[in-house]
Order: sequence, then structure tokens, then C-alpha cells
Amino acid sequence: MEELFSGLILKYGYIILFVWCILEGEMALIMGGILSHSGAMNLYYAIFIAGLGGFAGDQIYFYLGRYFKKNINKRLKKQRRKFAIAHLLLKRYGWPVIFIQRYMYGLRTIIPMSIGITRYSAKKFAFINLISAWCWASVTILPAYLLGEHIWNVINFAKKHWYAAIPVAIIFACLIIYAFRKIEDNLYEKKLRKKNEYQNNK
Repeated sequence: MEELFSGLILKYGYIILFVWCILEGEMALIMGGILSHSGAMNLYYAIFIAGLGGFAGDQIYFYLGRYFKKNINKRLKKQRRKFAIAHLLLKRYGWPVIFIQRYMYGLRTIIPMSIGITRYSAKKFAFINLISAWCWASVTILPAYLLGEHIWNVINFAKKHWYAAIPVAIIFACLIIYAFRKIEDNLYEKKLRKKNEYQNNK
């Protein structure tokens, strides 16, 4: 299995990286950095292509919001809270939200869609999104490239001691999810508070 995966990476590495960055993100970038460290990829090509993939993914979500607003409202009723938070962030902080939304767990797909629903300029969004995507790719790929050997050591250790690595990975993931949920709750409570204050002042 590993030989097959390695063969696919060597043959279609940049295509896989591009598609993977459209669908997901950080794991693809870390893999791109490790492969660049090993010489299987060119570092600059990896950053450029990964950035384009991230850019393409967010553009898709933006235009889904712009042209399929009614369907999104129907199908994503459970996500209304996140859409409310996304609108609050955009209203309060403006374009920097587009720049940092890739690092916001739980809102990465919601923010581009929520911006698409508004009258925000498509050209402005695309420009900020592209610059943001290349910065995101650089910030994640470069450390993986520089620490490639150490990361391989960790991976090999995890393979040999999977019984210890899996619980640690689960605990780490749960802590990250919990932290972002707390931030999300705080933002939503602020939005409700402001809404109530506005209604009371009418």
C-alpha cells in the first residue's frame, strides 16, 4: 500500500496536492513540505500549486453562496449559527477575516459562502483570497520543509507505537475542537447581546 501511494505521489504529486488543497488543507500542505524536503517535489512549485488549490476551493464556496443562496438556507439550517458568526466577523473586521478564515476551524467553508451571500465585491474577494491562499501555503509548507526529517521520525515512531500515538492524537484534536467551540460560543453570545440591545433601544 505504501509503495502504491509513493508511486502515485511521484507521478501525480502536484495534481494530488492541488485537489487535496481544494478539498481540505493542512495535511496536504504538511505532506507537500515533507515531500519537498525529500526532493520529491520542488518547494516553490508546491507552495504555488497548493495556494492555487486553496484559492479554488474558497472561490467555489463563495460562488455557491452567491448563486445558490436559497438552497444553502434550506440545506444548511443547522449551520445558521455559524453563518451568523461569519456575518458578525465580516461586519466587525472586514477584509482581514477573508485573510485569516483558513485558520478558523468550523468556519472555513462557512465564511466564503456567507460572504458570497452578501453584496461583497467578487473581484475584491478573489484578490484577497489569492494572496491569503499563497500566504497560507507558505506558512504551513515551509515549517514542514525545514523540519522534514523530524516529522518523518515522528511518523515512523507513530507507526511503531500506534497504540500510544492514537490516543494522543485524539486528545489533541479534541482540545483544538473544544477551544474553537468556546470561541464560537463567545462570538455568538456577543451577536445575540447586540441584537437584543438594538431591539431594546428601538
